[in-house]
Amino acid sequence: MPITYNNLISSIYSFNNLYAGYIKARKCKRYTNDVLKFSSNLEKELIELQKELSSGRYKTGNYKRFTIFEPKKREISALPFRDRVVHHALCAIIEPLFNNKFIHDSYACRLGKGTHAASSALSLYLRRSKRIWDRAYCLKGDIKKCFQSIDHEILKRIIRRTIRCKKTLTLIDEIIDSTSGSKGIPIGNLTSQLFANIYLNELDHFIKEKLKVKFYIRYLDDFIIIYRDKEVVHGWHGKIKQFVEQQLKLTLNAKTSVFPVNQGVDFVGYRTWATHKLLRKRSIIGMKRKLRKLAVLHREGRIGLKDIKCVLASWLGHAQHANSHNVVKRVLRNFVF
Repeated sequence: MPITYNNLISSIYSFNNLYAGYIKARKCKRYTNDVLKFSSNLEKELIELQKELSSGRYKTGNYKRFTIFEPKKREISALPFRDRVVHHALCAIIEPLFNNKFIHDSYACRLGKGTHAASSALSLYLRRSKRIWDRAYCLKGDIKKCFQSIDHEILKRIIRRTIRCKKTLTLIDEIIDSTSGSKGIPIGNLTSQLFANIYLNELDHFIKEKLKVKFYIRYLDDFIIIYRDKEVVHGWHGKIKQFVEQQLKLTLNAKTSVFPVNQGVDFVGYRTWATHKLLRKRSIIGMKRKLRKLAVLHREGRIGLKDIKCVLASWLGHAQHANSHNVVKRVLRNFVF
């Protein structure tokens, strides 16, 4: 019998937990109008949220939708600040309950994980595979439009295997159903990241426990499998495709493929081999384009050196995890501010 948890709602709406949610939600946004308005009457706002959550009257606010184009086109849905406080308060209580059920090699949106940990795990598995096998093959998988395709009823059913507190489930259902239709969770919600991990944890356990795959890594909707036998990997591909479609009502992206690992594995921002790691070409081209744009803005006096340093620091922090010394020199050589 799986372990389930009850009587969670009082921990979620406790004043201290809501206040902690407020602190997390305002991070890097404390001077926006939404946050300033909430903060100016903080105690009253938190007490009102307490009342709504304890009585079951809480309703999700209206989403603001906008489109971003980096690294690819995506529609983002943003909630009012008070709703983001609730999401942080909810995740603080329920995320540890699910985290205990996640596999080790699930790396997205988890404390102590992330893209660099996922990339390091891939490097480790490629080195191990090189030591024990003459040849190795990679299955690189990708869930097509994952967030938009998550089935509400399946997600609720999975969550109910861990949580049985009725008021907490009512709150979770309200958040899941806050968008129209029976499928899809908004990109932009903190809870959506957790819900996607909970949903795809079913796939993780199928691959690890049913298929008995040893070298497996997942970062959100991207996953990697490494094995010595090409035909076996193709067989796993077919079984994963069937499981994803029948059990989760999702679809594998057409880009999902099997190839020799000596071609390099493109994953979480790097192209990785057993011996070294390089930046994605897209990252290099994107940075060159961004630097040209920053140079124009700086000449026009629309941004200062401080803004440019922030952009550079972010990219250099990413680049330092790869064998990128010469590439960085080449990218920066022609840009003087």
